Amino acid sequence: MLRPQLTPSNGGSTLLLLGLPSRLSIGRPRRGQILRRVSPEQGSEMPSSSGGAAYSAVAGRADDDGAAVCVVRAVATVKVTVGGFLNSLRPSMAIEAAKDVIRRSLYLELVSCELNADTGQEKRTIRTYVHRVDAAEGDDINYKAGFKFNVPAGFGPIGAVLVTNEHHTELFLEDVKLLPAVAADGDGAAAPLLTIRCKSWIQPKSGAGVTSAKRVFFANKAYLPNQTPPGLQSYRKKDLEHKRGDGRGERKAGDRVYDYDVYNDLGDPDNDAGKVRPVLGGSKQFPYPRRCRTGRPRSTKDPESETRSANIYVPRDEEFSEVKSVQFSLKTLRTVLPAAAPAVQPSTRADHHRSFPSFFVIDKLFEDGVKLPHAGNQLGFLRGAMPRLLRAIRDADLGFSSFFSVDKLLGDGVQLPRDDKLGILRSLLEALRDGLGDQVLRFDKPASFQKDKFAWLRDEEFAREMLAGVNPHAIELIKEFPIKSKLDPTIYGPSDSAITVKVLEEQMGHVMTVAKAMKHKRLFMLDYHDLFLPYVHKTRDLQNTTMYGSRTIFFLTDDGTLRMLAIELTRPASTSQPQWRRVFTPSTNTAIDSWLWIMAKSHVRAHDSGHHELIGHWLRTHCVVEPYIIATNRQLSEMHPIYQLLHPHFRYTLRINALARSALINADGIIEVSFSPQKYSMELSSVAYDQLWRFDMEALPADLIRRGMAEVDPDADHGLKLTIEDYPYANDGLLIWDAIKGWVQTYVSRFYPNDISVTDDAELQAFWTEVRTHGHCDKKNAPWWPKMDSPESLVNILTTIIWVASAQHAAVNFGQYDYGGYFPNRPSIARTNMPVEEPVDAEAFARFLENPDEALRDCFPSLVQATLVMATLDLLSSHSPDEEYLGSLETAPWNDDMTVKEGYRWFSARLKAIEKIINERNKDRRLKNRCDAGMMQYQLLKPFSLPGVTGMGIPNSPSI
Repeated sequence: MLRPQLTPSNGGSTLLLLGLPSRLSIGRPRRGQILRRVSPEQGSEMPSSSGGAAYSAVAGRADDDGAAVCVVRAVATVKVTVGGFLNSLRPSMAIEAAKDVIRRSLYLELVSCELNADTGQEKRTIRTYVHRVDAAEGDDINYKAGFKFNVPAGFGPIGAVLVTNEHHTELFLEDVKLLPAVAADGDGAAAPLLTIRCKSWIQPKSGAGVTSAKRVFFANKAYLPNQTPPGLQSYRKKDLEHKRGDGRGERKAGDRVYDYDVYNDLGDPDNDAGKVRPVLGGSKQFPYPRRCRTGRPRSTKDPESETRSANIYVPRDEEFSEVKSVQFSLKTLRTVLPAAAPAVQPSTRADHHRSFPSFFVIDKLFEDGVKLPHAGNQLGFLRGAMPRLLRAIRDADLGFSSFFSVDKLLGDGVQLPRDDKLGILRSLLEALRDGLGDQVLRFDKPASFQKDKFAWLRDEEFAREMLAGVNPHAIELIKEFPIKSKLDPTIYGPSDSAITVKVLEEQMGHVMTVAKAMKHKRLFMLDYHDLFLPYVHKTRDLQNTTMYGSRTIFFLTDDGTLRMLAIELTRPASTSQPQWRRVFTPSTNTAIDSWLWIMAKSHVRAHDSGHHELIGHWLRTHCVVEPYIIATNRQLSEMHPIYQLLHPHFRYTLRINALARSALINADGIIEVSFSPQKYSMELSSVAYDQLWRFDMEALPADLIRRGMAEVDPDADHGLKLTIEDYPYANDGLLIWDAIKGWVQTYVSRFYPNDISVTDDAELQAFWTEVRTHGHCDKKNAPWWPKMDSPESLVNILTTIIWVASAQHAAVNFGQYDYGGYFPNRPSIARTNMPVEEPVDAEAFARFLENPDEALRDCFPSLVQATLVMATLDLLSSHSPDEEYLGSLETAPWNDDMTVKEGYRWFSARLKAIEKIINERNKDRRLKNRCDAGMMQYQLLKPFSLPGVTGMGIPNSPSI
């Protein structure tokens, strides 16, 4: 992001606040002259800081002997945190208080943009200590200094500040301001002359594992590498080198090192031989994107794997904020952990596979709830899912006898921070004190259930969700008929589909032939055949799960909706059985056919749920974005304009991905416990990456064209003609795509006027090369990687990255509870085979005939699996109170560059206009896929939202 700057006047003797170019310059004032702040009429007003603790120091003035010295006070603002409050209760904090008394808390050094004209070396920094004073308001603590900066004449523009934390604990530095000393000596209310935005954790100088105690923060002006002021070039280079690390050793909690590794930490072979999992990435068998390296020791029983730990390293600034931690921790403690405990506790394993006794009991989940077995206070499962704040409370040396023994704080009482927004500390302490125990889980009614709890039975709703649900980018146009598999028929059986012309034309009511329907692009398919078929027998070798390869065919009706025509389920050939396949069609002719159709839909729903969670959600957003984050931090300086553009779109992603490896996608994690492929889930994700993922097809227009859902049409809106006009995901998505692209074009054009400016940017080229050769190195030689050789290609690449991280993630994530919270609509697993699968199990078929309702419920997830997935989807669908949304003010550019500011204002206004367009579309009765009786409106791509489960809102990044 860009940040506000300050600019020297033409004479260089005063500080002016102008729009562009902008920086703080200390020139050669005349005898007795001091720096002044220009009035709002003469220059633009500087934004105020967000508050926190302030450290300050004074810079010099004109000496009596006439030597030019400038008077400026430096103020460092430190945010008070709950973790810091807990640390303040420790006896050792007396040492920190003593440091403040002797005025040695933070050490600041001002860095000049210029080199020494005589030596050609960097100018000596201007240094002073700053110290703490009393709190001013809320969670603010003010720090002021009694020392002065003696700024020599001709020091030049201030380009950076170096900060050393002399405390024994980390501090969150909001910003460093330079204030007019005259105002600072008074009430300190004057607007700053220069504000350097920091928003970063500063580790203590004495901290273990910290490789560099001195942090550099650059003034808020973006520079391409070849434009970097001479005095800042070495700082720019060294900061990048520090963030790259040396690739050795185990990373520590306070580090800010970004490096790559394969997914070799999903299994846990040292604790359980049954939890060995293959390494994903680095092989032809299992290619995969790279994750952030932790450097943990290798497993003794499986040297290819990394040992697991409760706390997975991510660079310190990638951690959740405390507000985010509260929201995540409380939901985890109160719903996900209690729901997960019965699935992993040996004493409750007998209940793990128990089905729901009736649909009435399923409905009662939203009224009376379900009582789960006592799980004690053991947090072995999901312990690693507790964010840093919760671990800080657990680990705080406050005299607690155990993790849950916090009654002392709640009973005897402590003085909480005055601005304990949301009751952060008290809520968490209560949850920790109460533990898991006997829990009654109650769930809010999902939006789909509130609208029409029987919608899941209707074919129309099944088909509509392929266009307006949470997995809307799986459906594709049928381009060839008859349908054929690409798998080896000698291994899997005949490649021709059992779906014939006769079957389809009968289901179309003979209103047209298949040939005519193909010509007019009226036939579509949900194809989970070739991807899933190689894993059918592997999955069936596991307990209480099953799988098929499936194809589902849809017909586009005259009113723009889809009609289901047929479902084909296939079991591949094996050494003991031939291939089995059968086509199921909608039928009311007999009760048996009707129930078989319902059960076939349930199997496809389970396939779609697994595909969505493992591929559409995890792989295509969270997983593929992680290498972009690592490459950005390793190769683009924080001064780089593209770093500042991309940075908001990576917020919290590394932490949430690490939590996923800890509790969601790991061996015996939530996915393996609750989804059909179980232990093969992540292998399937790797296969999908190998077969399906390519960067150039992740752009929304390219994805639509690839699936046959659109074609290029220069005269159409967005330059595309949609195959299905009423396709809510595509209709709304293209509005967002164009808005993102318009903003990126404005931004890029400000810094890159021509092709040479792109190709000559060494950092930018290193970033893009590293994305391909390190982050996605298993596909590094693929011919489809776009070249970054022009402003146009740069715009397309950046737009794709931002789209995937923001809008695409929102489209597949924030509707999960609304659509899947009532699990019959989106069961995560199918546990029983179709009763007519050959050779027919006579006993199972008899039970089906006797009670098809029970047979369907036995196929559904068990009570434990369903409640675990419901709790997880509720967590994943929730917006944090500190969410930062696409185009919001929280991530507005900080620079006074008018081109950039105007571009962002347009972007923000355009997103607000898009929200109104979506609202109007949702009221249009002609749009049958988004407006009908009992139908959920399509709101997943509305840009803004309130906190909680809302089914709308586009955060900047995959943060949950």
